Parts: sequence; C-alpha cells; structure tokens
Amino acid sequence: MQGLLRKYCLTTMLCALCATGTLEAAPQLPLHAEPQEQEEDSVKVSLVTFYPGSEPHNIWGHSEIRVQQGPVDLYFNYGVFDFQAPAFMWRFMLGETDYICAPVPRAYATLGMEQRRMVEQELNLPQDRAIAVRDFLWNNAQPENRTYRYKFLSDNCSTRPRDIIEMAAGESLQYPAMGDTTVTYRDILAHYCRNYSWERFGIDLVLGWDTDTVLDQRATMFIPMILMDAVAGSTITTDSVTMPLVKATTVPIDKSTDGNVKPPTPWYISPMAMALLVLALTLLVSGRDWRRHDVSRWFDTIMFSAGGLAGCILFFLIFFSTHEATSPNINILWINPLLLLLTVLPWFKKTRNAARWLHALNALVVALLMLAWPWQPQVGNIAFFPLMTSLVMRSLTNVFLLSQPTRGPTSTRPVRN
Repeated sequence: MQGLLRKYCLTTMLCALCATGTLEAAPQLPLHAEPQEQEEDSVKVSLVTFYPGSEPHNIWGHSEIRVQQGPVDLYFNYGVFDFQAPAFMWRFMLGETDYICAPVPRAYATLGMEQRRMVEQELNLPQDRAIAVRDFLWNNAQPENRTYRYKFLSDNCSTRPRDIIEMAAGESLQYPAMGDTTVTYRDILAHYCRNYSWERFGIDLVLGWDTDTVLDQRATMFIPMILMDAVAGSTITTDSVTMPLVKATTVPIDKSTDGNVKPPTPWYISPMAMALLVLALTLLVSGRDWRRHDVSRWFDTIMFSAGGLAGCILFFLIFFSTHEATSPNINILWINPLLLLLTVLPWFKKTRNAARWLHALNALVVALLMLAWPWQPQVGNIAFFPLMTSLVMRSLTNVFLLSQPTRGPTSTRPVRN
C-alpha cells in the first residue's frame, strides 16, 4: 500500500493535473528579435505536431504554430513555464498554473524532440489572414501578454492553436465528420495511457465525473494528434471557393506513429497486481485476527495511513484546488482524510468504541459505493475494487473484534492451590 501511494503521488501531480501541457523549463533563447519587414505575400503559417514522448509529462504530444516570413522562422510554443517562478509548486497544486507563449527560433524548435515524430501542416490561408495570425502571435508573445492560466483540458498547448486557426479561417472553416460521438475526456486520456497503467490509475483517482462527459468535436482537440487529424480533413472557403485547410504536409522527423512511448507496465508491478497483493495480505491478516480474536493494529495503521494521506491530496484537489474536473469526485467516499483517525483510535482503550463506530460507517459507505458503482456517473479504475474490498474487510474485522479484550502473553507460572 505504501508503494502504491508513492507511485500515486508521482503520477497524480505530473500526469493527471497537467494532462496535455509540455513541462519544459522556460528556455534561455534569443526570443526578442522582431519579425523584419518582408513582402506581405511571404507569410506562411503551419500547425506543428509532436507525437507522444516517453515521460509522464509528454505522453500526450505537443502542438505549436510555425510562422515563416523571409529569414524569420519562429515556432510559437504555448507549453512553456518558468519553474523558477515564486511558489511554483504551491500554485501548481492550487491550479494556478501560469504558462507562457514563447516564440522559439527554428534552430531550437526540435531541441529534445529528436526521438518524437514531427508533422508539419502548412495552412492554406489567404495572405491577409496569415498576416493576422503572425501579428496576433507576435503580440501574444510580448512579456505583458504572454502569460495565460493553463487548464489541462480546456486551455493548453493544443486548444490555443485550435482557437487561433479558427480565428484565421473564420466561419467558413468546416471540420470533418466526427468519428466517435460518445467519446469522453477519460476515454481519450486512457487511450494515451494504454502503456502506463500507473498514470491511468492516478487519472482515474483524481479526476471526477466531469471527465466522463460526452464531448463535442472541438473539445476532443485538447489532444494534439486529434487536432492534427481534424485540421487534415478540414476545408476553408475563400471567395466562394472551397479548398482544403492544409496546403502541404511534411514530416521533418519521421518516427513511429505511436510516438516514442515506453513498453507497457509489466503486469506484476501494475496497479491491479499491487491491489490484489494488498487484498491477499488483508485476507491473510484478517483470517489470523479472527483465529486469535484480536486485531492486528499495525497492519491497519499501514493501510489506513496510506489511504488517509492519499485522501488528503484528493480532499485538497476537490475542495481547495481550482484544477478543472477534480470536483465532484465520487472517490472521496472511499479514500479520504477520515481514514487517518482509524490509524490512531484503535490504539487507545478509551477511544476503541469510537473506532468501532467509525469502522462500521466506513464499511457501510464503501460497501454501498461498490454495489452502486454501475449506476453512478463516474468511471472507475478496475484496481479500485480490490482496494475497496480490503478496506471493508478490515473495518468489519475491527467492528467485531475491537470490543474484545486484548490477549496478552500466556503465563507459564504454576498455579497454587
């Protein structure tokens, strides 16, 4: 259970709460050279897509907008943050995560991306609209304008380019027909986590039922590869002439179309394997407790401490953080800070009765949650259920055995008549 908690804490903060951001420190690059005056018909605008990387923060891919005009060649990156900003981690936990728009010169555009597939789609925009995009991006990259409040599902490095393309194309932009009309945020996130079972476990734990809302087509484009595919099939109408939105597609870095992903997590260290191990240990310890008519308080201390500490993180994300989709979250019913009380109360004789009542309440709530799960709106991770079963089993064991006196060591002293 402790290993599960450590893994959960890492994946929760790096993955579930920055789902599509590119966690790159703000580069020390020559970013302040203004676009030089060029012929107005020389502006080119392209959508650039980097496929998934192998780290928790980049398994979702990344989008940028490239603007070319004569010798000026800049990649506008909305996925940059300054890790040295004051109280960065605390603000990150609160959901007050500020990212910036950085114009990156061509020489630095693929730095660190060499092993990830890169696709560039030159947009078929009239020059006046291409110039408007250039001016908008350059103005947006100025120090007084470049900072924005990052939202991992609705305002990120993929949705910002989407909005800019829509602004440039105008009302004539037509996306291709949407394939799956019942897809949700969680479905899409799960697809890109298919090799990373711990990351998916963290996402399923901290993201609530808003993540299971059926999406419209625009909302699905929070993932760069989905935006890329939508742009590839889109059309734009200019002077009553309808033409493809993409003028030309190139692949500057020709790597796997699956991205630079790691192999699947081995089954024996997956969340399900760990959860089943916890359940097996719970069965063994509980059986021993029933035979001894005594509770193994050391085991409950470990189990409920891990659950209570994870519950504190979940409680904070639900009630204090401004991160989107973390509230409401049905998981707070089975993993919450109250579990910490169950690590303390059974150790003291005067509080054991209170511990029994709290264990009874915990067993009832978690058992009812498991029974009602198919009818509530939030999708759960399969590894939740062995863990919930373990919590119910330990609580029931405490309810029935805490009232019995603790057995001390058997005396071997002879009894006098």
